[in-house]
Amino acid sequence: MAETTKNETTAILEIRALQKSFGALSVLKDISLDVEPGNVVSIIGPSGSGKSTLLRCATFLETADGGDILYDGQYAVKQGVYASKADLAKFRTRFGLVFQNFNLFPHYSVMKNISEAPLLHGQDKAEVQEYAMSLLKKMGLEGKENAYPCQLSGGQQQRVAIARALALKPEILFFDEPTSALDPELTGEVLKVIRQLAEEKMTMVVVTHEMPFARAVSNRVIFMDGGVIVEQGDPEAVFGDPQQERTKQFLRNYQR
Repeated sequence: MAETTKNETTAILEIRALQKSFGALSVLKDISLDVEPGNVVSIIGPSGSGKSTLLRCATFLETADGGDILYDGQYAVKQGVYASKADLAKFRTRFGLVFQNFNLFPHYSVMKNISEAPLLHGQDKAEVQEYAMSLLKKMGLEGKENAYPCQLSGGQQQRVAIARALALKPEILFFDEPTSALDPELTGEVLKVIRQLAEEKMTMVVVTHEMPFARAVSNRVIFMDGGVIVEQGDPEAVFGDPQQERTKQFLRNYQR
Protein backbone atom coordinates (compact mmCIF):
# COMPACT_ATOMS: atom_id res chain seq x y z
CA MET A 1 0.00 0.00 0.00
CA ALA A 2 1.12 3.55 -0.67
CA GLU A 3 2.18 5.45 2.42
CA THR A 4 -0.14 8.16 3.69
CA THR A 5 0.57 11.49 5.32
CA LYS A 6 0.25 11.85 9.05
CA ASN A 7 -1.76 15.04 8.65
CA GLU A 8 -5.31 14.80 7.45
CA THR A 9 -5.82 16.50 4.11
CA THR A 10 -8.73 17.30 1.86
CA ALA A 11 -6.52 18.03 -1.16
CA ILE A 12 -6.79 15.66 -4.11
CA LEU A 13 -3.25 16.61 -5.18
CA GLU A 14 -0.38 17.88 -3.06
CA ILE A 15 3.01 18.77 -4.47
CA ARG A 16 5.81 19.62 -2.07
CA ALA A 17 9.24 21.06 -2.93
CA LEU A 18 9.21 19.46 -6.39
CA GLN A 19 12.46 19.65 -8.33
CA LYS A 20 13.32 18.68 -11.89
CA SER A 21 16.41 19.29 -14.00
CA PHE A 22 17.39 18.33 -17.51
CA GLY A 23 21.15 18.07 -17.34
CA ALA A 24 22.48 21.36 -16.02
CA LEU A 25 19.15 23.14 -16.65
CA SER A 26 16.97 23.40 -13.55
CA VAL A 27 13.37 23.48 -14.82
CA LEU A 28 11.41 23.16 -11.56
CA LYS A 29 12.79 24.70 -8.38
CA ASP A 30 11.05 23.87 -5.13
CA ILE A 31 7.46 23.91 -6.46
CA SER A 32 4.67 23.42 -3.92
CA LEU A 33 0.90 23.55 -4.48
CA ASP A 34 -2.39 21.95 -3.41
CA VAL A 35 -5.48 21.23 -5.50
CA GLU A 36 -8.74 20.95 -3.56
CA PRO A 37 -11.75 18.89 -4.72
CA GLY A 38 -13.98 20.71 -7.18
CA ASN A 39 -11.45 23.48 -7.81
CA VAL A 40 -9.97 24.67 -11.09
CA VAL A 41 -6.34 25.71 -10.85
CA SER A 42 -4.95 27.51 -13.90
CA ILE A 43 -1.20 27.72 -14.43
CA ILE A 44 -0.02 30.62 -16.57
CA GLY A 45 3.38 31.94 -17.52
CA PRO A 46 5.77 32.42 -20.45
CA SER A 47 7.02 29.57 -22.60
CA GLY A 48 9.83 27.71 -20.89
CA SER A 49 8.65 28.60 -17.38
CA GLY A 50 8.20 24.95 -16.37
CA LYS A 51 4.38 24.72 -16.61
CA SER A 52 4.20 21.64 -18.83
CA THR A 53 7.07 19.94 -17.01
CA LEU A 54 5.14 20.40 -13.76
CA LEU A 55 2.12 18.62 -15.26
CA ARG A 56 4.31 15.88 -16.70
CA CYS A 57 5.88 15.29 -13.29
CA ALA A 58 2.46 15.28 -11.58
CA THR A 59 1.31 12.57 -14.03
CA PHE A 60 4.56 10.55 -13.93
CA LEU A 61 5.45 11.24 -17.56
CA GLU A 62 8.65 12.84 -16.26
CA THR A 63 10.60 11.63 -13.25
CA ALA A 64 11.03 14.25 -10.54
CA ASP A 65 14.49 14.65 -9.01
CA GLY A 66 13.19 15.54 -5.57
CA GLY A 67 10.12 16.47 -3.55
CA ASP A 68 6.77 14.85 -2.83
CA ILE A 69 3.66 14.11 -4.90
CA LEU A 70 0.55 12.92 -3.07
CA TYR A 71 -2.90 11.95 -4.28
CA ASP A 72 -5.63 11.90 -1.61
CA GLY A 73 -2.96 12.04 1.08
CA GLN A 74 -1.05 9.04 -0.26
CA TYR A 75 2.55 9.34 -1.38
CA ALA A 76 3.18 8.59 -5.03
CA VAL A 77 6.60 10.21 -4.65
CA LYS A 78 8.34 10.89 -1.34
CA GLN A 79 11.57 12.88 -1.34
CA GLY A 80 12.13 11.88 -4.95
CA VAL A 81 11.53 8.16 -4.32
CA TYR A 82 8.66 6.67 -6.28
CA ALA A 83 6.06 4.19 -5.04
CA SER A 84 6.03 0.67 -6.47
CA LYS A 85 4.93 0.06 -10.05
CA ALA A 86 1.71 -1.49 -8.77
CA ASP A 87 0.91 1.55 -6.63
CA LEU A 88 1.80 3.97 -9.45
CA ALA A 89 -0.60 2.08 -11.72
CA LYS A 90 -3.36 2.69 -9.16
CA PHE A 91 -2.45 6.37 -8.89
CA ARG A 92 -2.72 6.71 -12.66
CA THR A 93 -6.39 5.74 -12.53
CA ARG A 94 -7.05 8.80 -10.35
CA PHE A 95 -6.26 11.35 -13.05
CA GLY A 96 -6.84 12.04 -16.72
CA LEU A 97 -4.52 14.01 -18.97
CA VAL A 98 -5.42 16.00 -22.10
CA PHE A 99 -2.48 16.93 -24.33
CA GLN A 100 -2.17 19.95 -26.59
CA ASN A 101 -1.84 17.76 -29.71
CA PHE A 102 -4.73 15.39 -28.89
CA ASN A 103 -2.59 12.19 -28.97
CA LEU A 104 -5.50 10.07 -30.20
CA PHE A 105 -4.75 6.65 -31.70
CA PRO A 106 -5.16 7.34 -35.45
CA HIS A 107 -6.03 3.71 -36.30
CA TYR A 108 -8.75 3.52 -33.63
CA SER A 109 -12.31 4.73 -34.06
CA VAL A 110 -13.61 7.42 -31.71
CA MET A 111 -15.41 4.76 -29.68
CA LYS A 112 -12.30 2.60 -29.36
CA ASN A 113 -10.16 5.62 -28.41
CA ILE A 114 -12.53 6.35 -25.53
CA SER A 115 -13.29 2.81 -24.40
CA GLU A 116 -9.88 1.13 -24.71
CA ALA A 117 -8.51 2.09 -21.27
CA PRO A 118 -11.61 1.09 -19.26
CA LEU A 119 -11.76 -2.23 -21.10
CA LEU A 120 -8.08 -2.86 -20.35
CA HIS A 121 -8.95 -2.27 -16.68
CA GLY A 122 -11.48 -5.09 -16.89
CA GLN A 123 -14.69 -3.05 -16.93
CA ASP A 124 -17.85 -4.47 -18.48
CA LYS A 125 -17.94 -3.80 -22.23
CA ALA A 126 -21.61 -2.84 -22.41
CA GLU A 127 -21.26 -0.43 -19.48
CA VAL A 128 -18.10 1.07 -20.94
CA GLN A 129 -19.74 1.68 -24.31
CA GLU A 130 -22.85 3.14 -22.70
CA TYR A 131 -20.72 5.57 -20.69
CA ALA A 132 -18.62 6.40 -23.75
CA MET A 133 -21.80 7.30 -25.66
CA SER A 134 -22.91 9.54 -22.79
CA LEU A 135 -19.52 11.28 -22.91
CA LEU A 136 -19.80 11.81 -26.66
CA LYS A 137 -23.22 13.40 -26.13
CA LYS A 138 -21.73 15.60 -23.41
CA MET A 139 -18.97 16.66 -25.83
CA GLY A 140 -21.44 17.43 -28.63
CA LEU A 141 -20.15 14.53 -30.71
CA GLU A 142 -23.21 12.33 -31.09
CA GLY A 143 -22.98 10.19 -34.22
CA LYS A 144 -19.18 10.36 -34.36
CA GLU A 145 -18.49 7.10 -32.51
CA ASN A 146 -17.46 5.23 -35.68
CA ALA A 147 -15.40 8.07 -37.15
CA TYR A 148 -11.61 8.09 -37.14
CA PRO A 149 -9.48 11.01 -35.90
CA CYS A 150 -8.48 12.01 -39.44
CA GLN A 151 -12.17 12.59 -40.22
CA LEU A 152 -12.59 15.11 -37.40
CA SER A 153 -11.68 18.75 -36.99
CA GLY A 154 -9.04 19.70 -34.44
CA GLY A 155 -11.71 20.87 -32.02
CA GLN A 156 -13.60 17.60 -32.39
CA GLN A 157 -10.40 15.61 -31.85
CA GLN A 158 -9.66 17.53 -28.67
CA ARG A 159 -13.18 16.91 -27.40
CA VAL A 160 -12.69 13.19 -28.06
CA ALA A 161 -9.44 13.45 -26.10
CA ILE A 162 -11.34 15.01 -23.18
CA ALA A 163 -13.94 12.23 -23.35
CA ARG A 164 -11.11 9.67 -23.32
CA ALA A 165 -9.59 11.34 -20.27
CA LEU A 166 -12.98 11.16 -18.52
CA ALA A 167 -13.61 7.52 -19.43
CA LEU A 168 -11.96 6.12 -16.29
CA LYS A 169 -13.96 8.56 -14.13
CA PRO A 170 -10.86 10.27 -12.71
CA GLU A 171 -10.81 12.46 -9.63
CA ILE A 172 -8.78 15.15 -11.36
CA LEU A 173 -8.15 16.23 -14.96
CA PHE A 174 -4.93 17.80 -16.21
CA PHE A 175 -4.93 19.94 -19.37
CA ASP A 176 -1.63 20.85 -21.00
CA GLU A 177 -2.37 23.89 -23.18
CA PRO A 178 -5.46 22.17 -24.64
CA THR A 179 -6.16 24.89 -27.22
CA SER A 180 -2.67 25.80 -28.41
CA ALA A 181 -2.98 23.70 -31.59
CA LEU A 182 -6.41 25.12 -32.50
CA ASP A 183 -7.59 28.18 -34.40
CA PRO A 184 -9.76 30.70 -32.48
CA GLU A 185 -13.12 29.24 -33.57
CA LEU A 186 -12.16 25.69 -32.55
CA THR A 187 -10.59 27.02 -29.35
CA GLY A 188 -14.02 28.27 -28.32
CA GLU A 189 -15.51 24.78 -28.74
CA VAL A 190 -12.97 23.23 -26.38
CA LEU A 191 -13.09 26.02 -23.79
CA LYS A 192 -16.89 25.69 -23.69
CA VAL A 193 -16.50 22.02 -22.69
CA ILE A 194 -13.95 22.85 -20.00
CA ARG A 195 -16.23 25.60 -18.66
CA GLN A 196 -19.06 23.05 -18.46
CA LEU A 197 -16.83 20.66 -16.52
CA ALA A 198 -15.89 23.50 -14.17
CA GLU A 199 -19.58 24.23 -13.55
CA GLU A 200 -20.02 20.55 -12.69
CA LYS A 201 -17.21 20.91 -10.11
CA MET A 202 -14.74 18.67 -11.93
CA THR A 203 -11.34 19.11 -10.29
CA MET A 204 -8.92 20.41 -12.94
CA VAL A 205 -5.42 21.76 -13.40
CA VAL A 206 -5.15 23.72 -16.64
CA VAL A 207 -1.95 25.01 -18.20
CA THR A 208 -3.18 27.73 -20.54
CA HIS A 209 -2.37 30.90 -22.44
CA GLU A 210 -6.08 31.82 -22.54
CA MET A 211 -6.07 34.56 -19.92
CA PRO A 212 -9.77 35.61 -20.01
CA PHE A 213 -10.70 31.93 -19.70
CA ALA A 214 -8.33 31.42 -16.74
CA ARG A 215 -9.73 34.49 -15.05
CA ALA A 216 -13.34 33.39 -15.58
CA VAL A 217 -13.25 29.72 -14.57
CA SER A 218 -10.42 29.35 -12.04
CA ASN A 219 -10.60 29.15 -8.28
CA ARG A 220 -6.87 29.83 -8.18
CA VAL A 221 -4.31 31.09 -10.67
CA ILE A 222 -0.61 30.26 -10.46
CA PHE A 223 1.92 32.36 -12.36
CA MET A 224 5.19 30.57 -13.07
CA ASP A 225 8.44 31.89 -14.47
CA GLY A 226 11.95 30.49 -14.43
CA GLY A 227 10.86 27.26 -12.77
CA VAL A 228 9.33 28.89 -9.69
CA ILE A 229 5.88 30.06 -8.63
CA VAL A 230 6.17 33.83 -8.76
CA GLU A 231 2.64 34.58 -7.63
CA GLN A 232 -0.62 32.76 -6.94
CA GLY A 233 -4.06 33.52 -5.62
CA ASP A 234 -7.64 34.33 -6.46
CA PRO A 235 -7.95 35.09 -10.21
CA GLU A 236 -9.30 38.59 -9.61
CA ALA A 237 -6.33 39.34 -7.36
CA VAL A 238 -3.72 37.91 -9.73
CA PHE A 239 -5.18 39.49 -12.86
CA GLY A 240 -6.65 42.63 -11.33
CA ASP A 241 -4.04 43.54 -8.72
CA PRO A 242 -0.82 41.52 -9.18
CA GLN A 243 1.76 42.09 -6.47
CA GLN A 244 4.94 40.98 -8.25
CA GLU A 245 6.55 43.09 -10.94
CA ARG A 246 7.23 40.03 -13.12
CA THR A 247 3.51 39.16 -13.02
CA LYS A 248 2.57 42.71 -13.97
CA GLN A 249 5.03 42.64 -16.86
CA PHE A 250 3.67 39.35 -18.18
CA LEU A 251 0.02 40.38 -17.91
CA ARG A 252 0.51 43.71 -19.71
CA ASN A 253 0.44 41.71 -22.95
CA TYR A 254 -3.03 40.37 -22.10
CA GLN A 255 -4.89 43.49 -21.00
CA ARG A 256 -8.24 43.89 -22.72
